[in-house]
Amino acid sequence: MSSRTHTYFLSDFHLGIPNREASLQREKQVVAFLESIAPQAQAIYLMGDVFDFWFEYRSVVPRNFTRLLGTLAKLTDSGIPVHFFKGNHDMWTFGYLEEELGLKVHSDTYVTEIGGKRFFLAHGDGKGPGDFGFKRLKKIFRHPINQWLFARLHPNLAFAMAKNWSYKSREAGQAEGDFDREREWLYQYCLHKLEKEHYDYFVFGHRHLPICTPVGKNSLYINLGDWIVYNTYAVFDGQTLDLRTYPDHQPTGYGR
Repeated sequence: MSSRTHTYFLSDFHLGIPNREASLQREKQVVAFLESIAPQAQAIYLMGDVFDFWFEYRSVVPRNFTRLLGTLAKLTDSGIPVHFFKGNHDMWTFGYLEEELGLKVHSDTYVTEIGGKRFFLAHGDGKGPGDFGFKRLKKIFRHPINQWLFARLHPNLAFAMAKNWSYKSREAGQAEGDFDREREWLYQYCLHKLEKEHYDYFVFGHRHLPICTPVGKNSLYINLGDWIVYNTYAVFDGQTLDLRTYPDHQPTGYGR
């Protein structure tokens, strides 16, 4: 019987900020976590904003992150499926992660069944009511013509522009404020989805706030927090889905 029985979900590393030293330390911590779970992982889901900025030219990709990229390649080479969700900071991937690392890349929502349970998965950006300004920006950033035009810029200029945008996006403060069901867009989004069909678990990133709370009658909404402040992740053991912290792997206490 295989020892790989657990499915892991983690999000929002934002590698690259605030400086090389801090990013490298965080990257090493993520790598240590991934290596620690490899023996029991049947699948790993990276739920977006792994990188604070990522853009692939035809023959150029961002420097750095070699420890993480090598670890991901090692995981997929060993037969562990690794899913990568495009976040609002690293949506511009055009084949490199699939071809070189063997990742399964998702551009939007993804529904899957694990252990007889239905999972609704997404990074979470642009979901639910409100946030209309960002929804318009997302359409602009994901439009093929705009991506083609951006690729015409020299990488030094393009990356400088993108880092400035990423900084302003973080300044908007996704994690500000406590969890409030009435104002939590992703919670309201879950309720809307449940009006049409049942899902056992909703798992998102983007919010930067660890949240684990019932939604609807028999469903659970989890937000994965981040690896800047909380070092939180979710694990499904085939029966239950828990939100935990690293390195102690204990329940977070962020249930709402």
